[in-house]
Amino acid sequence: MAAIELEGVTKDYGEVLANDDVTFTVERGEIFGYLGPNGAGKTTTIRTLLGFLSPTEGSGRLLGHDITDEDDLIEAKRRLGYLPDDPAFDETATGREILELHASIKGDERSAELLELFDPPLDRTVREYSHGNVRKLGLVTTFMHDPDLVILDEPTSGLDPLMQQRFAEFVRSERDQGMTVFFSSHVLSEVRRLCDRVGIIRDGRLVTVEPVESLLDRSGKVVRLRAAEPIPTEALEIDGVHELETSLDPGEGESERDATTPATAFTECTLTFTGDVNALLDRLREYRLLDLSIEEAPLEDVFMRFYGGERSERKPTPAAKSVPSEASDDV
Repeated sequence: MAAIELEGVTKDYGEVLANDDVTFTVERGEIFGYLGPNGAGKTTTIRTLLGFLSPTEGSGRLLGHDITDEDDLIEAKRRLGYLPDDPAFDETATGREILELHASIKGDERSAELLELFDPPLDRTVREYSHGNVRKLGLVTTFMHDPDLVILDEPTSGLDPLMQQRFAEFVRSERDQGMTVFFSSHVLSEVRRLCDRVGIIRDGRLVTVEPVESLLDRSGKVVRLRAAEPIPTEALEIDGVHELETSLDPGEGESERDATTPATAFTECTLTFTGDVNALLDRLREYRLLDLSIEEAPLEDVFMRFYGGERSERKPTPAAKSVPSEASDDV
């Protein structure tokens, strides 16, 4: 039985189609990243999963429980940890009082361990907390009852790099012990570092669900080279070459270039290559290279490819009207 199942979930506000036929499954014991820019529909999906919103169409299950059945969903929530994008703690309470309240509601099996790891200032009121400290307190309340599934909305927002690394190591360790983690993010380096699989949502529609490695393989490699002598661009007319950018060494004199250099040649180039790297190296073997680097393409490039080209159909939000309040954070 999967930890999360969504089938054809649509949330239509009339003016805004926030989720459009969203279907995916999150298996138990995996880290699943839900990727998209602000406004893509990530938070609407999470709120629907948690029963805060009712889907216009479609169905879903959380730890085997129907998300549209309130009593059934309560059973799932006993084994669930949730961290919203903006935790609404009582600002007049201290961090310690917040933890005591959460412990009285859902239990406390791990707060001592988590406090040592994330270290929020418990004796100060939440009003005095920085955004990062609110996030650290939220992480403790999310994991303190040792849930089977955690749902995190932009979990590292406000955390410094050291704390982000600590969080990543903690989440990977929890995954290895069987916990399921679902988190939304627009921080692509975080997704690359943590996820087993990702779903990319665009304008309320799910574009793809696949392993992170598959996305990286599809995006290809970034190749940069510098040659001792000009190379004709025809040398790179092979399958898999994309986004080729070339330049000639500015030291080449015009007269020399006219006499000895083909009209289309380069001494330096950058390209994205999605084919067999060995085929590219074979093609370049006859030329004397001064420098050659082959790197994994940034996940940002993968993301931009999914958002390039024509946009999907989506009901626009009229300029004179506001988006409904329940959809306003991330529709």
